[in-house]
Amino acid sequence: MDLSNLSPAAGSVHNNNFRRGRGHGSGNGKTAGKGHKGQKARSGAPRIGFEGGQMPLYRRLPKRGFKNRNTLEIEAINISALEVFEDGAEVTIEALLEKGIIKDTKDGVKVLGNGTLTKKLTVKVNAFSESAKARIEELGGKAEVI
Repeated sequence: MDLSNLSPAAGSVHNNNFRRGRGHGSGNGKTAGKGHKGQKARSGAPRIGFEGGQMPLYRRLPKRGFKNRNTLEIEAINISALEVFEDGAEVTIEALLEKGIIKDTKDGVKVLGNGTLTKKLTVKVNAFSESAKARIEELGGKAEVI
């Protein structure tokens, strides 16, 4: 399948050229689907969400939160999580995914200094806290930022 073969699902597309108000025989004559009288039957009907002058729902509800477009979702792991690797191993993002320490890389991985580490490792991730970098290098390992 490719883009030239795609078509909409049956019944999902309506023709905008549908002729309303052309007599009883058309099936959509007389009131042309607008019912009898009332504000919505006339031209100049109000916009969607208008409640007749009452304060509309979207203004009655409080505003909640803010989503910053430039925020990076960085996966944080503690230094104690690196204990599962063998002494002298190279720890990369792929290796962390393989061991199940992280589920998704999102925008990067940062190693934090909580816990203890007893093995010499070469860790290659996006960021390190100062304490994590110090503990890795203290044991003779390397903390490389990729």
